Amino acid sequence: MISLADLQRRIESSELSPDAAVAQSVQAIAAHEKTIGAFVCRDANVRAASKGPLRGIAVGIKDIIDTADFPTEMGSKIYRGHQPRGDAPVVTLLKQAGASIIGKTTTTAFAANDPTPTVNPRNSAHTPGGSSSGSAAAVGAGMVPLALGTQTGGSVIRPASYCGVAAIKPSYRLLPTVGVKCFSWTLDTVGLFAAGVEDLARGLSAMTNRPELLLGAAARAPRIGVVIQEFAGAPEADSAAALQAAMKAAERAGASVRALVLPDIVAEAWRIHPIVQDFEAHQAFAWEYRANYDAMPPLLRGRLDESVGIKPAEYDAARSVSNRARKALRSLFEDVDVLLTFSAPGAAPKGLASTGEPRFNLLWTLMGVPCVNVPVYVAAGGLPVGVQVVARFGDDAGALNVARFVEGALKG
Repeated sequence: MISLADLQRRIESSELSPDAAVAQSVQAIAAHEKTIGAFVCRDANVRAASKGPLRGIAVGIKDIIDTADFPTEMGSKIYRGHQPRGDAPVVTLLKQAGASIIGKTTTTAFAANDPTPTVNPRNSAHTPGGSSSGSAAAVGAGMVPLALGTQTGGSVIRPASYCGVAAIKPSYRLLPTVGVKCFSWTLDTVGLFAAGVEDLARGLSAMTNRPELLLGAAARAPRIGVVIQEFAGAPEADSAAALQAAMKAAERAGASVRALVLPDIVAEAWRIHPIVQDFEAHQAFAWEYRANYDAMPPLLRGRLDESVGIKPAEYDAARSVSNRARKALRSLFEDVDVLLTFSAPGAAPKGLASTGEPRFNLLWTLMGVPCVNVPVYVAAGGLPVGVQVVARFGDDAGALNVARFVEGALKG
């Protein structure tokens, strides 16, 4: 993989020019794209900016995010050839920081259930996950050092786990979602994929102009609470092994690690996530569902068919549960710095018919808290498995710092 931090250090020392750094990605895409299929469209002639902390950094953009220089087709024939007139603010943030937008990465149709033809860069017989399939695969295949995705259920953390890359789903609304095709305005969150945790921190800091997100000297050994989310069902053996490996490595490195049980109201919030998501989806896709029903991607269309009867009162009750759960979760962080849990049920499923299950991600998306995937374990067939570090709302710097601690402990 291409390390953003390494590229920045080499550019700053004049060992590598920004144009040469971007050219690395152009060459890597030319070498691997036919096998992986991570991009919808790309610019082989893209140049580096002359200034900015992300000069020389080529970035892939998930194809539900508006770009003035590329079509935004959202994985759907309804929007084939659709050309936005302007960039989404999150794309402008990248350009202002000096990044070079190299192309649009594949997404499941409307960031929902209908898969892309993109394959897992670690084992092409398996899914890369979704809905941010192309972004995770492009970073995992060493095509780009940074890519944008989105998460409404588990669409950043899960594909990152499957593809063996680091990723952050930041605190809700740390990154703007204007200009991103809405699925659920309560849940949609823009996230980042990169080779390692330091790369994520540098990318997110540059985009948001928040120097506090940069990783400084190693912090004190963290207090880690482990939650296995019993209400979400049992993990597969590979994810269970990855969590155990991360726990043991963190303890050896000096962290305090203990098991925690989530409050009942938090478990209830996990149950009502689909009510919030699907109720809002019916409004977000009202035009597509009514005016283009037959052209809708079939799995999403079926999902909307099944959820058409959700009443406003059910939605209001679900929102009330989520608000109470957020308050309960805040109190849990009085005794620990972060939570550690599964990123996915197991390694990437075989085949491309499914992008995997988001059941270990739903709760944290609804809670709006920052989550960082840390690759931990390689299962049979060369398939990676990660764990996620979860911090309190707004403590994205804390999530990144502890994720870096866990990442280092695993290497040590």
